[in-house]
Amino acid sequence: MPLAIEDKQQVISEHRTSDKDTGSPEVQIAILTARIKQVADHLESNKHDHHSRRGLLSMVSRRNRLLRYLQRKDRDSYQKLIKNLGLRK
Repeated sequence: MPLAIEDKQQVISEHRTSDKDTGSPEVQIAILTARIKQVADHLESNKHDHHSRRGLLSMVSRRNRLLRYLQRKDRDSYQKLIKNLGLRK
């Protein structure tokens, strides 16, 4: 279940660091968060869809790896991103 093109463009425009930025860790984490929310909503109504659940776990672990990388490289950007996305505390 990919994100709709409009939704993805909106997420990119909200979290990019420059005009042509589409691959920075901040953008990747924001896109993954949007997809995680979408799949989590799907799983609420389809409790026995174990294939999607496995994909969800894969996306969550990929997001955690990117968050750890961002925390190591740019602590201020990490704090700002988790606050904007509503992650953690």
